[in-house]
Amino acid sequence: MMRHMHEITISTNDKPKLLSQLTSLLSETGLDIQEAHAFSTLDGYSLDVFVVGGWAVEETEKLKHVLANKIQKLEERSQLKENGSLPLAEQEKIRMNIISRHVIIPTPENGVSTCEASWFRFEKKIASGSFSDLYKGTLCNQDVAIKVLKQESLNENIQREFSQEVYILSKIHHRNVVKFIGACTKTPYLYLVTEYLSGGSIYDLLHKRNTVLTLPSLLKIAIDVSEGMKYLHQNDIIHRDLKSANLLIDRTGVVKVADFGVARVRNQSGIMTAETGTYRWMAPEVIEHKPYDHKVDVFSFAIVLWELLTGKLPYEHLSPLQAAVGVVHKGLRPKIPRHTHPKLVELLQWCWHQDPSLRPNFSEILEFLLHISKMACD
Repeated sequence: MMRHMHEITISTNDKPKLLSQLTSLLSETGLDIQEAHAFSTLDGYSLDVFVVGGWAVEETEKLKHVLANKIQKLEERSQLKENGSLPLAEQEKIRMNIISRHVIIPTPENGVSTCEASWFRFEKKIASGSFSDLYKGTLCNQDVAIKVLKQESLNENIQREFSQEVYILSKIHHRNVVKFIGACTKTPYLYLVTEYLSGGSIYDLLHKRNTVLTLPSLLKIAIDVSEGMKYLHQNDIIHRDLKSANLLIDRTGVVKVADFGVARVRNQSGIMTAETGTYRWMAPEVIEHKPYDHKVDVFSFAIVLWELLTGKLPYEHLSPLQAAVGVVHKGLRPKIPRHTHPKLVELLQWCWHQDPSLRPNFSEILEFLLHISKMACD
């Protein structure tokens, strides 16, 4: 949905509480503030940018006049308070510019939201991969994560995977799955926009921040992941690259399954082939290029659960390829610490069983985890 907005740029010497004063001024004028961006320089210069609604497009000049009068009164009050009778001419006046533009209001519940590259504000790069970069940015005053495919890496396979990821994310909605916002699908600009999760990844939590989890915290994360994966499997979606780096944490501590770049909708036979994923978390049937189904995600979940338990990288003393060979030909699994809760040991061994048909589904895993959680609290 398109909506007409006014963009108001205000520049002056930086002053304490200026942003809050300007925000109040715009609100008192009856404007609906959609975005607010504040910039300042080392030499004390301030630039504040507001995107506002609530004012007719044909009355932009009237808006300029109304705001100019209000800003002049704000300047006069401020100078009298700070400088007594100092003349206005001796102070740096507030300068203002207003332009009108259109913005997109995403409506993902109605299907894929198509976005234009110019609608985003990129703030900083937060990750980089072989085929894409990930940025933190804003869209319509909302923090977002923007996955940008690298133009030099584009080929038919990459574009097909991008389309698959957009399709899958646009069809799913769950508390424990990253929220889809929109996508820019016109080459060469291929962007995927999702909610921004400020807590980072479980991988960072364990391996960069070296966090040691208590049993209740471990179970809470495992339950969140199981809820998200149960939902995905119920909707015939196999993630195929479940690992700690693809589990993100929101500002309230909720863990969400993310990165559906290699996810697939399960075909009617339920059997798939081809190697995909990350070796340290990969099920043996995938490594061997054997037919597989949704139980590959259950194996990967077991490796994540072991990570949560130990805070270590799986098979840390082996290369990824050595680990893969060991998993397939020697039944290699990460070593479970001696004092692990017996029920967690049972769950790990159940989930990473060599035979996929003997692994549980996520409904069973969830029930098992809730039972352990109840036992731990009693």
